[in-house]
Amino acid sequence: MDRLGYTAMTAASRTMTAMGVRANNLANVNTPGFRADMEQSVEVSIQGAGYDSRHLVMAQGNGVNLAPGALMATGREMDFAIQGAGLIAVEGEGGEAYTRHGSLQVDAERRLTINGRPVLGEGGPIEVPEFDTIHIAADGRLSVLPRGEPLMVEVDRIKLVNLPAEELQKDSAGLLVSRTGEAAATDEDVTLVSGFLEASNVNAIDQLVASMSLSRLFETQVKMMKAAEDLSKAGNNMIRGS
Repeated sequence: MDRLGYTAMTAASRTMTAMGVRANNLANVNTPGFRADMEQSVEVSIQGAGYDSRHLVMAQGNGVNLAPGALMATGREMDFAIQGAGLIAVEGEGGEAYTRHGSLQVDAERRLTINGRPVLGEGGPIEVPEFDTIHIAADGRLSVLPRGEPLMVEVDRIKLVNLPAEELQKDSAGLLVSRTGEAAATDEDVTLVSGFLEASNVNAIDQLVASMSLSRLFETQVKMMKAAEDLSKAGNNMIRGS
């Protein structure tokens, strides 16, 4: 009876974590460049005499689905998307971070930003002069036509990297960061396309179906905990002879 209750309790806790991951994915189904989270867990043995048969399911840092999303044409010259694998380097809270969201803005300090995060180039955050036109090449080279000038000028090159999913995790701001904390090297093979944004790679139907299945599973696990409690009470009554 104790084993039944413990098994049901740990399973229900794991199911709640999985439901939270699915809910977050659904909340970002329309967020450009969003990479879906994948729940991960590991089996941990309980230490102590008499607990040899007890194992706890512990959630790990969620994995990241790096499958590409659909490209959406915007026609905006400061929008760009990655074709295939790759990531855009930005300045995160604890160092270098990465994203697939390529909608550029210029802040008050004339720095190029994505969602308020400075975009990194070959020499750090990219700064631009006042310009009339901007051009983003397929290899990340960024050129502008300075205001009042007749010729385009190359400003910098957007840092583009390519890391496998197992080496990445999300930080508190939802940005991708290296698990080791080290900055990734520039990948010359990453290709950009200007005038597009990449859609989220979340499949809403899959996430909804999974959420419904997890909800039913959680209800079953709660019933198992209730059954374990009832069996425990019945066993105690038999022992007392009442």
